[in-house]
Amino acid sequence: MPIDLTTKQGEALLASNETPWQVYPRPQLKRNSYVNLNSQWEFSAGDEDFSQTIRVPFCPESQLSGIHQHFPEGQPLHYRRKFTLPEGFNKGRVLLHIGAADQIAKVYVNQKHLATHEGGYESFTVDITDALQAENELVITCTDDLRDQTFPYGKQVMKRGGMWYTPVSGIWQSVWLESVPRSYIRRLNIVNRGASVTISAEPAMDGTIIIPGLGEYPLGSTITPENPHFWSPEDPYLYDFTVETAEDRVESYFAIRSLEIKTIDGLPRLCLNGKPYFFHGLLDQGYWPDGLFTPADPGCYAEDILAMKALGFNMLRKHIKVEPEEFYYQCDKLGMVVFQDMVNNGDYSFFRDTALPTVGIQKLNDRNLHKDPKTRRRFLDAMAATVRQLQNHPSICYWTIFNEGWGQFDSDNVCEQFRKLDDTRFIDTTSGWFRRSNTDVDSRHVYFKPVKLKPSDKPLVLSEFGGYSFKPEDHVFNTEQTYGYGKFEDMEEFADAVEALYLNEILPARAVGLSAAVYTQVSDVEDETNGLLSYDRKVTKLDAKRMTAIAELLK
Repeated sequence: MPIDLTTKQGEALLASNETPWQVYPRPQLKRNSYVNLNSQWEFSAGDEDFSQTIRVPFCPESQLSGIHQHFPEGQPLHYRRKFTLPEGFNKGRVLLHIGAADQIAKVYVNQKHLATHEGGYESFTVDITDALQAENELVITCTDDLRDQTFPYGKQVMKRGGMWYTPVSGIWQSVWLESVPRSYIRRLNIVNRGASVTISAEPAMDGTIIIPGLGEYPLGSTITPENPHFWSPEDPYLYDFTVETAEDRVESYFAIRSLEIKTIDGLPRLCLNGKPYFFHGLLDQGYWPDGLFTPADPGCYAEDILAMKALGFNMLRKHIKVEPEEFYYQCDKLGMVVFQDMVNNGDYSFFRDTALPTVGIQKLNDRNLHKDPKTRRRFLDAMAATVRQLQNHPSICYWTIFNEGWGQFDSDNVCEQFRKLDDTRFIDTTSGWFRRSNTDVDSRHVYFKPVKLKPSDKPLVLSEFGGYSFKPEDHVFNTEQTYGYGKFEDMEEFADAVEALYLNEILPARAVGLSAAVYTQVSDVEDETNGLLSYDRKVTKLDAKRMTAIAELLK
């Protein structure tokens, strides 16, 4: 039977009445205007009797929500709370921001329906000004149906087990209010190309960019510092700046770093800041035992990042999930490269997408796969929303479109569409298999057999491997079921096996062009116990000295 595990931050939250997630949710467009609506909300499933309470921003399936229950597919989830605005808060318009709500969310203020949003992984904003009163009632109704696989859904399934996890529904990121002038900056666009950064705003307007130590520039300028301080995991330097217009003022930051592919000694390599760089990474699925999609405290992200840096890693592959912006901000600030996946939709076939490719049948023409127009449209819409939401973060150096054939369709053309969204980063069109021609890398997954790679005309990326399982006693979600790719009963044997894998298989592959390797994975997730951290983040399974020595060899 599953056991309720908690992180130390989760234990503290459950023992208190504090408002969770008291951090400004949008660090790259920050105003001096913020009301946090996270707290206990009235809640009901089905009828609007509001007989329960739920702790927002945690999904009802999680312990931290106080509900700890998954409701029948398609049953509406109703959230309600009252609020009043602080005196002098309204500067012109009042915006309601919802970090993410799965899948379809309808917003009502004082019984007026103001907006409907589809998609469970991206943030959305509602102008609620015209519906406001002295005292206000906010109702958000969410409907989630995993049977509708036209929506991106990731690893969520109705019956979890193995590499499939507990479903998440309803609100799972911060809800907050912001006051803006009538003419305000809705979005900044920060485009990083080599030693230059271009900063513009939406909508287009006149304004001034003020960068301490560099000077002032008109909004829309391309900025090329005379002696640029390049960003890297070893030196994650960020330039803070402010944008001022006639009515608005926002704070943000950027970094300068270059990404390119160069032929070095006859082999194509991924390069960071002009030099070959080995992206030494881990699969990061972003699940937590007490909050599921949402950690108990935003500081949990920094702890995970620093724990992996302490083991010598410089990259996380954010796997089939889009995180709150706080995660990417911490990666920007602490120095952790992110390989960001799109969230899959469409049907998964074990035979087509796993069994055949695992035994080596990895060629497939995908032009006619997943032909349903709605499935394709919703994937492309979510893809565009993901890039738009995240592309200002310098830590993101690599995008993954499709993973292991799951939901894959017409990938060469999809990659072409992706390049129109962002052509400044590496693109892995088909991670694992069913490779087509339009991609920047030759991306492979290897489990259950030795890693033996041959030189390619593209940089080689081992985008998944490893996955060895070790279950630390008293820190395991499911004591009866174990999922991993090689099982070890002793921590020392586990550590020896991981070390041997790197020394005997990954290190030699550098000589044939391997530019990045992604070990599975950061932490255990439910039945899947192949993490380097236990699911509750209380046990680190590997020794830092041994792992940093491997990282030095890989450089």
